[in-house]
Amino acid sequence: MAKKNAPAQAGQIRIIGGQWRGRKLPVPDSPGLRPTTDRVRETLFNWLAPVIQQARCLDGFAGSGALGFEALSRYAAHVTLLENERRIARQLEQNAVLLKANNARIINTNTLNWLAQTGEPYDVVFLDPPFRRDLLNQTLRLLEQQGWLAPEAWIYVETEAENGELEIPVTWTLHREKVAGQVAYRLYIRQATPTQHEEADDDLD
Repeated sequence: MAKKNAPAQAGQIRIIGGQWRGRKLPVPDSPGLRPTTDRVRETLFNWLAPVIQQARCLDGFAGSGALGFEALSRYAAHVTLLENERRIARQLEQNAVLLKANNARIINTNTLNWLAQTGEPYDVVFLDPPFRRDLLNQTLRLLEQQGWLAPEAWIYVETEAENGELEIPVTWTLHREKVAGQVAYRLYIRQATPTQHEEADDDLD
């Protein structure tokens, strides 16, 4: 019988699927760093299985890199990982080298400042910001306003289970959601706005 991959220990994450399945990567000890658990990642990437291959991905608050590197392991075209803390960004760069992940781009930056620029469209966006920092609603607005989302992008949002009201853009539809302990996680799909459909109908008149 094949042995199961051992779970990651403290200071590590474990890739759970794809070409690097079972690989363990070091994670810095940093206050507030909270890697997405194996259980949640397994559920999320089951949801994303039809779309993740060759997807252009953005990991908006990369932290441990658990989401971004998991996407690359499952053959995403490329992933941009944003990380505000220099020491953590440096570890992400080292982990990309360990994996020979030439299609990973690590940017040491403030996520809100970076998203305030005019964007390039991504197919899949992962958002798991530090809790209790009031970052999420600003991030959602910038993604939509600054052109960071492909017409039918998928957006993953991870929050505290008791998080306040999210200001979800009208172009997004909730696809799936679950709660695991103190964490709630949701997957949205972006769709064409009604006005876009109406404009198309007007053109046919």
